Amino acid sequence: MSETLAKIIKFVEQRKVRVSDHGMEELRQDGIRLSDVLAGAKEAEIVEDYPDAFKGPTVLVLQLAGGRPIHVIWGLAKASYNEATLVTAYVPDPQKWYDDFKRRKPK
Repeated sequence: MSETLAKIIKFVEQRKVRVSDHGMEELRQDGIRLSDVLAGAKEAEIVEDYPDAFKGPTVLVLQLAGGRPIHVIWGLAKASYNEATLVTAYVPDPQKWYDDFKRRKPK
């Protein structure tokens, strides 16, 4: 597990989570419940890790929500490492991802 994901899981367990406006819109559009995203964070699997991202460490993870696979981008703001930010969450497009949803298909 990455250091970033470990910190994010800790903040989720402490209920120190901020959801971006974009994240809320994506949850609504894909019919994903926020409670499912939060409940599934502990079981998240790293797809991509960006520890040096410009705005702060970020991870793309695979989680389950309501029994279906979803991708969630979690971040830690550079300015303050006192909460996790749910940047966005969405149902991955099978045209762009292999069946395990952990590897992108070539363009």
